[in-house]
Amino acid sequence: MKEAMGDFKIHIVGSAGGQLDQRAAGLVQTCVLVVASKPMLEVLQGLLPYDDPSRFAAITPLASAIDTIGRTISRGNIAVIASGDPFFFGIGEILVRQFGKERVITSPAVSSMQLLCSRLGQPWHDAGFISLHGRKGRVPFSAILSSPKVCILTDRERSPSWLATELLHMLPPDQHCFYSMSVGEKLGHHAERIVTGTLQEIAAQQYAEPNIVLLRHEDPAGEDLPTLGLGEKEIGHCRGLITKSEIRAAALHSLRLPETGIFWDIGAGSGSVSIEAARMAKDLDVYAIERNRQQIAHIIGNRDRFHAWNVEIIEGEAPEALNSLPDPDRVFIGGSGGNLPEIVEVVSTRLRQRGRVIIAAVLKSTIEKAPVLLHDHGFRVEMTTIAVERETFPSRQSTRLNPITLVLGQKHP
Repeated sequence: MKEAMGDFKIHIVGSAGGQLDQRAAGLVQTCVLVVASKPMLEVLQGLLPYDDPSRFAAITPLASAIDTIGRTISRGNIAVIASGDPFFFGIGEILVRQFGKERVITSPAVSSMQLLCSRLGQPWHDAGFISLHGRKGRVPFSAILSSPKVCILTDRERSPSWLATELLHMLPPDQHCFYSMSVGEKLGHHAERIVTGTLQEIAAQQYAEPNIVLLRHEDPAGEDLPTLGLGEKEIGHCRGLITKSEIRAAALHSLRLPETGIFWDIGAGSGSVSIEAARMAKDLDVYAIERNRQQIAHIIGNRDRFHAWNVEIIEGEAPEALNSLPDPDRVFIGGSGGNLPEIVEVVSTRLRQRGRVIIAAVLKSTIEKAPVLLHDHGFRVEMTTIAVERETFPSRQSTRLNPITLVLGQKHP
């Protein structure tokens, strides 16, 4: 298709507040096709004669717009009107990928996020940026909540009030007061409106389209915690039932956690492995599976304290509790409740290709059984036994921990 396009260009023209500057308006008038949102097409009626309807195309549905551009580019230059900066969660990347960067010329305008931060007197170089606009699938709440300041592009379904309501459900009540939200409606337009309030106040209102959100988190008592290296005294647990720091570090290292994907922590106990995994990979969906209610209370407390919002707690016993979960990329089995053969069978079926599973084995029977189970289900198996001896200085007080064998299974095609 590219060979038949000639030398004509696709001009992506950014607009601010639904308006075009004089230069952009002049450029649009020279194009054989103008692609824009329906509200923008109405604005363009004052610039361009509407005597030829084929000269105009709606930008949605996007697949149809791209097809129209492809069929028209051989006849002349094309203008695509986009909001703000087309390469900031915009159409720019898609058009370059489809037609080649040598054919696309971009004239950006001020983005809506720039406008909102400017109106609020807030710098935006230190903010996170997330788009929920027109996107399906899970919402990255961990990424939203991990930044002190985050700009969020919303849409009709995932609106500011919906987002505020979801955050209120996720956050412990005693943390609600540390969050504030600003909503910018129709920024740059004559009907522009900005509303700032608590999560409760934002959740109770409705907002005109289009709108964006700036979420701020200020916790004066917040702790400067490491990404990896939480100590056993920092993590809530009972009766010493916690995966010790050295074992946790070795297990997470061997699991080679991906940035995104699914992680099952089976027999999660206090949730120490889940919490550290979630803090290391904030876009990883972590499922902590635990049957003991006292331990579940510890997982909840640890998740709230360490802001590990990508941890989902599953109350139940494996393997039955695994049935409703998405297929994992990584699995850690810290406790099996006597169901290790059944759990390994499910993991072997559900674990994605090139996935990894680690079984933490303390008992001699488990050390003997675990590698055989993994090998019989087609895993490549490695075993590492870790014996930890801690000593303080200068008192020379020594503590020797029970040896633990980490049995690693790697799944290959």
